[in-house]
Amino acid sequence: MRYWLMKSEPGEVSIDDALAAPNHTVAWTGVRNYQARNFMRDAMSEGDGVFFYHSSCAEPGIVGLAEVASTAYPDETQFDPSSHYYDPKATRETPRWMLVDVRIRDKTRLIPLSELRQTPELAEMVVLQKGSRLSITPVTTDQWKFICKKLLKI
Repeated sequence: MRYWLMKSEPGEVSIDDALAAPNHTVAWTGVRNYQARNFMRDAMSEGDGVFFYHSSCAEPGIVGLAEVASTAYPDETQFDPSSHYYDPKATRETPRWMLVDVRIRDKTRLIPLSELRQTPELAEMVVLQKGSRLSITPVTTDQWKFICKKLLKI
């Protein structure tokens, strides 16, 4: 089992949008970074834990617990010329962009980025590293347990 932090802009897909979706599950569309794509394609497995994180908003931070709900499959937005995420180099025979489905388990209190930064036990989290802008980052088992037990108290 692995753990991940997955960022979504609330204007694109918020935790509430995901909770309102059938089975509380959304396709993680629009990832256009090769490293983040590779995490989904090569490293994620069904059942992996996910911190759902709101980014590019007034108060970014962790807003929920989720899980990877599918294996990777082609992101359909790459084939749609009307989509902001269209990629003219992608073909159905050789898709360039993959996604996974993510199922929300619980909406949590907001754990703001500022709180994560002020917690010495989390200093090594990838999302806190200078220059880290990836929308998907790995989380260690120790970091996952610390956030769940100490910050979320679950």
